[in-house]
Amino acid sequence: MVVNPPPTCCKKTGGDCTCAQQARCSCGQKEALNCTCDRAPLENKVEGARCSCLRRPAQQCTCERAAEENTVTGDSCECGLREAEACTCEKNSNMGLREGEVDFTGKV
Repeated sequence: MVVNPPPTCCKKTGGDCTCAQQARCSCGQKEALNCTCDRAPLENKVEGARCSCLRRPAQQCTCERAAEENTVTGDSCECGLREAEACTCEKNSNMGLREGEVDFTGKV
């Protein structure tokens, strides 16, 4: 399955999402979604609004974009955790499928 990076992803190498490669577990020991510390049960799955790399919850980003990702100024997405043009929750129809999702509606 091909997973397209989100449109808000910061691609600096032209390949994979740089932010996703930089995202870390909040304890800083492992990469995001592969935590091994005591927060692993909470951090190894992400639901709802996410950072643009989709590996951390919105407003809890740990990549180099954390300063701008963890604040919302002006209009926000319906969830209130991301800027209006950068929604990453299920309310954004432009996000496409996320890793592991299957569209059974035939709309994609």
